[in-house]
Amino acid sequence: MSLLIRNGEIVTANEQYVADIYCEGETITRIDRCIGGIDAAEVIDATGKYVFPGFIDPHVHIYLPFMGTAAKDTHETASRAALVGGTTTFIEMICPARHEKPLEAFELWLGKAQGKSACDFTFHMGVTRCDDEAEHDFEEIVRRGLSSFKVFLAYKGAFGVTDEELYKTLQLAKRLGVITTAHCENADLILELQKKLLAEGKTGPEYHYWSRPPAVEAEGVHHLMTFAEMTGTHVYTVHTSCEESVREALLGAQRGVNVWIETLIQYLLLDRTDAEKPNFEGAKNVMSPPLRDKKNHPFLWNGLRQGLIATLATDHAPFDFDAQKRMGEGDFTRIPNGIPSLENRVDLYFTHGVKHGRIDLQRFVETASTAAAKIFGLFPRKGAIQLGSDADLVVYDSNYRGTISARTHLMNVDYNSFEGMQVEGRAEVVTVRGKVAARDGHFTGAFGRGQFLRREPTHF
Repeated sequence: MSLLIRNGEIVTANEQYVADIYCEGETITRIDRCIGGIDAAEVIDATGKYVFPGFIDPHVHIYLPFMGTAAKDTHETASRAALVGGTTTFIEMICPARHEKPLEAFELWLGKAQGKSACDFTFHMGVTRCDDEAEHDFEEIVRRGLSSFKVFLAYKGAFGVTDEELYKTLQLAKRLGVITTAHCENADLILELQKKLLAEGKTGPEYHYWSRPPAVEAEGVHHLMTFAEMTGTHVYTVHTSCEESVREALLGAQRGVNVWIETLIQYLLLDRTDAEKPNFEGAKNVMSPPLRDKKNHPFLWNGLRQGLIATLATDHAPFDFDAQKRMGEGDFTRIPNGIPSLENRVDLYFTHGVKHGRIDLQRFVETASTAAAKIFGLFPRKGAIQLGSDADLVVYDSNYRGTISARTHLMNVDYNSFEGMQVEGRAEVVTVRGKVAARDGHFTGAFGRGQFLRREPTHF
């Protein structure tokens, strides 16, 4: 199996130049101007196109039992949508219930993906309890190839951990050399605010915001920074939604905390009014932390541009509007949380970031691919265009024009929160380890070809 991509404008996190890329087997073996004398099995003319490293989404939910239902995507539907959108690798959250054994949960999630995904994948291991039995399981899970944990400072009684468990988890992560990702809110405050709002008859989706206002998220980030400072553990704040929360993480960094910040495409383009639409339409856009005031948009864009925010993810969590979101009619606390966005992240980010002059091409690649690879132990196998890297490549047509619609997307969900938005750019050809998996908006890959990516811990 060989592949030659000719005359594309190669763009990485720190370089931009025109060259050919030759791939043998599954890796990049040569990069040069006008490579000749090679009889490649497939030749792609990338003249006038960008060639990016395959994009990485560091935060997705695919198999997700949650709030009395389950997310709609399978690894087949999610991976084909990811690939058509230019994402060649994703990191899925394993979210066991507190009573479940962590090792059994790891094996369950792995079994849902292996032999089914068309793109490469790995996991963050959710820590929903931390006792002696669980710690033994986590040690084994790290031996089997995971190098990141996930804790929830929310969802009390379900996924949420106590402060004692948080401390033990961070100590364990430090000892094992893994990074801890964290959903930062304050579970007790949320519960009390929810009770208050419902008692006042405020039951619609528009009140979800007021049960988890920015101060509640910022307090959660501050809480994590304190524990990380005490333990020396490397941490990563997922789906950071607003200025208040980013500033708390940056204050932690100033005190010496090793922290990376993630935000989402939803927080750059949607705002809280999208979750306040009448006739329960706002439920489509209920997620946690909630969509924030539009005034946060420039701050988050600036944070991405300046390198204060490390990564752009999706927190992809697809729940049908009619059959699932409506479970929360009459009680916003029962609306399954999540906005599906895995397929549209790259094109929306390119359109509103690069095309609108908010970020340059290098920061685009860094925040949507390379930084995640570096933080989570995948670089330079992923997130790079260099000799020996996996041949995950995206030939990108910046002249394409299109419109996002649930009628045409490949995600297995009955609505799209970005319905009607215009995009200026699209992945023309997407390869996974040297083989074309998407072309011109159509999936051409093979289900089951995606590999589980083993990652080694880093003893900081």
